[in-house]
Amino acid sequence: MDVVDLVLPCRDEAAALEVLLPRVPERFRVIVADNGSTDATADVARRAGAVVVHEPQPGYGAAVAAGLAVATSRVVAVMDGDASFDPEDLHRLVDDVETGRADLAAGRRRPTGRGVWPWHARVGNALVVRWLRRRIGLPLHDLAAMRACRREALIDLGVADRRFGYPVELLQSAVAAGWRFTEHDVAYHPRAAGTRSKVSGSVRGTVRTARDFRRVLS
Repeated sequence: MDVVDLVLPCRDEAAALEVLLPRVPERFRVIVADNGSTDATADVARRAGAVVVHEPQPGYGAAVAAGLAVATSRVVAVMDGDASFDPEDLHRLVDDVETGRADLAAGRRRPTGRGVWPWHARVGNALVVRWLRRRIGLPLHDLAAMRACRREALIDLGVADRRFGYPVELLQSAVAAGWRFTEHDVAYHPRAAGTRSKVSGSVRGTVRTARDFRRVLS
């Protein structure tokens, strides 16, 4: 079984990494892209054996790009580093890519309880996905916060956004390039205690993200 690099974009996720990293299956080499953390994110990651890359430019896309730059595996996976996902669910996504069933395999978030996915973030996600499905024929129902694809193919897409519009540009570019998609339901859990989402943790954060989405979509 080939090693797969797993990129975790993180900012102030020390508490989450304490919970998440021991649960990552052995086939994954974890790359923590530390996006300007002021807590012990990097220290926790190193103690757990993860590779740490520092990216001072703020933004989800900047962190993902920094992690991708040091990845070496043929297939790479990306997911949030807040412990809201079960890393065991990555196996199905990676298998789809490795077997050729998909160029991009994505997880469709299924909240495990009320309040896990704040209403403002969920509505915003649904509106963007609906627009992409109607406008460009995106065959997904979520914005692929957990995903796997071939590393070189991803680099070749040339996704340029370095803020929160990165997932939207990625999906638009992948559809334009004729990529094949698969999607699997994945459990979406509450964030680790002591952490707060930069996107869905407040209405303000969701509005800021929506602006990034709109900029990419325009």
